[in-house]
Amino acid sequence: MIYVVIVYLWVALLLYLLLGGADFGAGIIEMFTSEDNKAKARKIMYEAIGPIWEANHMWLIIAIVILFVGFPTIYATMSIHLHIPLVIMLMGIIARGTAFAFRNYDAVVDNMQKVYNKIFVYSSFITPLFLGIIAGSTVSGQIDVHANTFLSAYIFSWLNWFSVTIGFFTVALCGFVAAIFLIGETTDPADRRRFVRKALQMNIAAVIFGALVFISAITDKIPLVQWVFGNPVGITAVSLAIISLIILWYLIYNGRSKSLRLLAGFQITMILLTTTYKHYPNIVILKNGGYLSLLENKGADKTIEALGMALLIGSVFILPALIYLIYSFQKKE
Repeated sequence: MIYVVIVYLWVALLLYLLLGGADFGAGIIEMFTSEDNKAKARKIMYEAIGPIWEANHMWLIIAIVILFVGFPTIYATMSIHLHIPLVIMLMGIIARGTAFAFRNYDAVVDNMQKVYNKIFVYSSFITPLFLGIIAGSTVSGQIDVHANTFLSAYIFSWLNWFSVTIGFFTVALCGFVAAIFLIGETTDPADRRRFVRKALQMNIAAVIFGALVFISAITDKIPLVQWVFGNPVGITAVSLAIISLIILWYLIYNGRSKSLRLLAGFQITMILLTTTYKHYPNIVILKNGGYLSLLENKGADKTIEALGMALLIGSVFILPALIYLIYSFQKKE
């Protein structure tokens, strides 16, 4: 049953990166859209993410619950040593959701709309930034459970070049996924060209920050190159991601919109697989060679069994309803 729980944890993180990432990316795209086009872009994004935007956070909640219930040692270590970026990320989620609701449903349209807009776009940038920083910190080898100073325990555990570059890489990926998603939401040629340009810009940014991730990994003595290219799974996943990216841009420049979202989602899946496969089951790599393992640091067997059954049974009820929700709101009249 432990492997069922681990699979659910990985899939929850993947779906949050895909669906929540596209959600955050919509705000990132808005941030880099000119004032003349923001209103129209905003309308398209409302239609795309408005009806289901809050449901995306269920994947993060599921991941947190799995860690809290099934892997308390890992949850406690991350919550203590990464509490600053975690709080900033959660504040970003709250601020973004609040701003999204007020700027859409506020009964009075006044200058506060500008404030809501700024809060929305800035929090859309900050949240995935710190999500990436947290992810990078777990494998950076900078978390020191024996630290005896505030800086080494709670600052340097996440404030390092490797984690920060992964944060900006995550922002670029979210913007890219959102732009690809929005390409299929519009039939206007001008809007389509605009989102294609945004997708290209975010794609270039992802490549640049991806290169910086590898450079910072070498600088910080993190064996990222070995994790990615030191095994057949990593090499295969990277190759498939590159091939799917070429196919995606071929379809875009030939005016096709079908399969774009699947290809973008496939690329994100391959990236996550590449970066997690080699050091599995070690989910947190500690300073001085220590680690926290999903197999060695799990909860009691009865707890894992109950958690696995709850996830399996819950899927029977939640997933069909969620799929129908997405289908209902995305269905064209």
